[in-house]
Amino acid sequence: MKVSQHIIRISVPSLLAFTVLFSGLARAHCDSMDGPVVKDAQAALAAKNVDSVLKWIRAEDEDAIRKAFDMTLAVRGESEKARDIADRYFIETLVRVHRAGEGEGFTGIKPAGSTDPAIVATDRALDEGDIDRLADEYAAKVREAIKHRFAEAHKKRQTADKSVEQGRQYVEAYVQLTHFVEHVSHLVAHGASHEHRESQNGSH
Repeated sequence: MKVSQHIIRISVPSLLAFTVLFSGLARAHCDSMDGPVVKDAQAALAAKNVDSVLKWIRAEDEDAIRKAFDMTLAVRGESEKARDIADRYFIETLVRVHRAGEGEGFTGIKPAGSTDPAIVATDRALDEGDIDRLADEYAAKVREAIKHRFAEAHKKRQTADKSVEQGRQYVEAYVQLTHFVEHVSHLVAHGASHEHRESQNGSH
């Protein structure tokens, strides 16, 4: 029973960290000024054509976005201040509706530069049409992370039976290794979360 409680105490922080890394960060750039949603919104306003942003929302939200877009175009030509306010209104509406479609709350538009570097690199790779460098970089990082956890677990396994404390140290290293590999395996096998895939089915 004590060992099980020890494993739970170790694995919960690991699971939370993994969730933040591969889920929270992956969505965080949607509400950033230099994220793709805002960039598409700015381009749509400049071209006076809403079609380029509709991919970011569900089909059932399209009417609301079209109405917000038409309202924005109707007033943004009155003055520079009116344009800034109207554009901000449309951008915030679009991002809020987009995040609601993902089951996420909206807490405001984040400033440019707040996007996670990994996402910036992914967007850059999409612009360039070449993912090899980024894929190799993260494959190497995953490999090193697994090797490091393996080395720790293997080393502590040799002395696990010498004392209860050393046994617990081995269990901690073992859990860190196996859970990390399990999470990586799950990510490779399933990709984006089921919730996120379902929310996007009507958006393309």
